[in-house]
Amino acid sequence: MTASPDLLTMLSVLDSGARTREDILTGPAFPTPHGRSFGGQVLGQAIAAAGTTVSEDRPIHSMHGYFVRPGDSDERMTFEVARLHDGRSFSTRRTQAYQGGEVLMSMIASFQDPDDGVEHQEPIDLSEVPDPESLPSVWEKYGHLAGNGRASWVLNRPFDFRYVESDIILQVAERTNRQRVWLRSRDSFDHGQLLQAAALGFASDYLLLEPIARKHGVPWATPGMRAASLDHAMWFHRPFRVDEWLLYELDSPTAQGGRGLTHGRFYDRDGNLVASVAQESMFRVPE
Repeated sequence: MTASPDLLTMLSVLDSGARTREDILTGPAFPTPHGRSFGGQVLGQAIAAAGTTVSEDRPIHSMHGYFVRPGDSDERMTFEVARLHDGRSFSTRRTQAYQGGEVLMSMIASFQDPDDGVEHQEPIDLSEVPDPESLPSVWEKYGHLAGNGRASWVLNRPFDFRYVESDIILQVAERTNRQRVWLRSRDSFDHGQLLQAAALGFASDYLLLEPIARKHGVPWATPGMRAASLDHAMWFHRPFRVDEWLLYELDSPTAQGGRGLTHGRFYDRDGNLVASVAQESMFRVPE
């Protein structure tokens, strides 16, 4: 198996030494076969950057970001964090990602002191879902394609994905707007909740286009297919670890005008809803 990128390295942000009203940090590049920056890494680094300006005992509970323009996957990014507000219970931060002086993404995130209050969640019956250990990994199915440059983008991810429904890498067997995938990091990830949230943001962006493509029978291998994340929102509900299996349940309620909307929910193996996500994406297929 080819070594995957180190997840902690991909999420690392460094203080550039510039301390003004905004905090300026930089993050490493993550080369891709198509040359464009991967939105999940931009999100993960932006979350990590915002968190450097907030006390560790005030975890992130939500983020909302817009992808403004594509970036160069071979170049480092600069993150500018503005400390918008620190209240009794909540802190709000705006983070802008830059390359070459141009804004690539703009994100607002909110952090909250832990608090007691009402609690509920929609139940899920995991007894009806196959265990991840019983499902093949993407590597087990497609490892023989490792020498192909485009296949490396699917195979060398820092996460292990195991599809409950069939994958859509080469073909679409089930044309539905719903899918479920077990995921966890390929290596141990023993870090605090800020980096766990950053890592989950990273992982979430890999699959959000798939319910749209699946519904229309379009596999990733379709020549001329064009897709891009437009905006991304996440809510973090309960503690979790990305190196333990999480069920990623996704559905796309609508697609129109060259755009599609996807909702996603992450459950741990006890059935706890740990995070939710929503994203609108550009999705275009050749005539």
